[in-house]
Amino acid sequence: MIRVLLVDDQPLLRSGFRALLDLEDDIEVVAEAADGKEGLALAREHLPDIALIDIQMPVVDGIEATRCIAADPALAGVRVVILTNYGFDEYVFHALRAGAAGFLVKDIVPEDLLHAVRVAARGDALLAPSITRKLIDRYVTQPIGTGTDTGLQELTNREREAVALVAQGLSNDQIADRMVISPMTAKTHINRAMTKLRARDRAQLVVLAYESGLVVPRNR
Repeated sequence: MIRVLLVDDQPLLRSGFRALLDLEDDIEVVAEAADGKEGLALAREHLPDIALIDIQMPVVDGIEATRCIAADPALAGVRVVILTNYGFDEYVFHALRAGAAGFLVKDIVPEDLLHAVRVAARGDALLAPSITRKLIDRYVTQPIGTGTDTGLQELTNREREAVALVAQGLSNDQIADRMVISPMTAKTHINRAMTKLRARDRAQLVVLAYESGLVVPRNR
């Protein structure tokens, strides 16, 4: 059973999401919160698999709530999916840096919402390659990484290569083609790199790759 926490200051939206999710045999909404502070308390109480968190809320917003969840070892099993009205924007970028596994727009069709919850519960990233490329575009405007120690020295050469390709926006199949390996082996390299770097998902690998200087934006 996939256990979900809903955190949004709009009661109507929470009710709609709950009604949809509770219809599924493998999904259960365990709690609802109207702001990030309450959401954090409920996350610690219920330890959900997925926290669907609105990005803009009173008291504690979604970015700070995500940061607190990602920093709490007791909540290591909670994967945050950010809810937004506007698609990929500055707020979403900061939420992904804070530790979110991905994001969904609030006008998502029901089938895509259910799919996204199941994908996140499996531990897979809710970031398509196109979204990864938007992250990369955002990094082009930032200072190039200084090579500070981010744990990359713990990776094998093949794992480092896989991380660099993730940071270029490639999918697992594309990484497999580039490295001349199977997609399953590519996924294994990526998963091992995430474990060693304590990264929650591909978004965090992109952040680490650029902050460490492993990958440098080409148009700089």
